[in-house]
Amino acid sequence: MPASDWYAWVILPLIVFASRVADVTLGTLRIIFTSRGQRKFAPLLGFVEVLIWIVMVNQIVKNAHSLTAYIGYAAGFATGTYVGMLIEDRMAMGTLVLRIILAKGAHELTSALRNAGFGVTSVEGEGAQGAVQLLYTVVQRKDFNRVASIIHEICPGAFFSVEEVRSSEMGIFPRSPIMSARVSRRK
Repeated sequence: MPASDWYAWVILPLIVFASRVADVTLGTLRIIFTSRGQRKFAPLLGFVEVLIWIVMVNQIVKNAHSLTAYIGYAAGFATGTYVGMLIEDRMAMGTLVLRIILAKGAHELTSALRNAGFGVTSVEGEGAQGAVQLLYTVVQRKDFNRVASIIHEICPGAFFSVEEVRSSEMGIFPRSPIMSARVSRRK
């Protein structure tokens, strides 16, 4: 196989795939950052994303006869979307509000969450089957698994819903070990 065929059928599709993964990952992160109010990074990510895209499309147009480049383009788009979501999930940015509805066990769960450093607000309510307690807690996304574990441990089968919070002020959040060390040094 001549070198030009290797480029068109093997190397170019791999370059297109990798480039597409990179630019779509950046695009996915840019959209997520923007929707979460993290607008500082969005313009930079958009610049790099479009730069990669322009260079890559130029290569595809030069080698328009390469079906494998088209497949690499589509596969890179799908993979880039998935990789962007994985990265965002690992970064665990943002704040969540949990609404927990309990017919029983609210006091124990409230105490456990507060002992873990989370703020909890309790409200009496009426559910389909009688009196309930509604517990609200606002947590950092990185702490969600810990809070969910506490809920499952104290009140297995509890109903709770989770929503993203665009912004919040004040509140009670567990201190990270780094912040605790800084505060104790100041005293």
